[in-house]
Amino acid sequence: MKSLVTVGDNCIDVYPALGRGFSGGNAVNVAVHSARHGLRPAYVGWVGEDAYGQQLRRELAAEGVDTSHLHSKPGSTAQTFVHLHGNERVLGEYAEGVMSGFYLSEQDLSWIARFDVVHAGIWGHVEPYLGALKARGKIISFDFADKWDSPLWHELPPSLDYAFASAREDSAGLRGRLREVSDRGAGTVIATLGPGGSLAYDGQRFWHQCAIPVDIVDTMGAGDAFIAGFLSAIARDLSVEQAMEQGARGAALTLQCQGAWG
Repeated sequence: MKSLVTVGDNCIDVYPALGRGFSGGNAVNVAVHSARHGLRPAYVGWVGEDAYGQQLRRELAAEGVDTSHLHSKPGSTAQTFVHLHGNERVLGEYAEGVMSGFYLSEQDLSWIARFDVVHAGIWGHVEPYLGALKARGKIISFDFADKWDSPLWHELPPSLDYAFASAREDSAGLRGRLREVSDRGAGTVIATLGPGGSLAYDGQRFWHQCAIPVDIVDTMGAGDAFIAGFLSAIARDLSVEQAMEQGARGAALTLQCQGAWG
């Protein structure tokens, strides 16, 4: 089984209506859900020397994520304020805190290079390092979220084995975009579609996976749970079709809990 490290963004998702905060952020969520799929992932990032930083470190460790390269820095841990409209979450103000200055040291990079699969996201400040990691034989995964206009779509594909993003629906335009990104060098391009499931293009054919119907409590982190399920399947050398199915199951579980992983 291949090993996984996630790198970059973390935050506390603060729900004012609930009076509490949940540990989150793309790289954090993918690490936690990967651990729940049986991997022993690691996470690399920065948190503040504050109560939220202690919370994030404690909760990651409790989930079985290696936090030996989670560094504490003077300042505040990143926070995203979340408002619930029914079971749909609406993201409000984001305070990046110490993660605004995030970079990887040579020691971090040497340690990351011990892993087989490296995952990062668009808010993680990790893109400058992905080419070098790819050149060292790493399997690179990146989540563009819903930022289809980001210049990183032009810069990163040659460094990516798996490119994830979220879209509203399956369409001819979306399929054309997935083909385009694949033609630029990305291995497999996957779009999550909310209740529409997911769509992937591996350079030869399209794959569609239906969403699993559940009673939704909170949509926070469902896409990240899908990515974790997908990558956990890839770590076991399963097919794209099997990876999408496992991703869908992981997303369905997350939709039934409060916060990104409950």
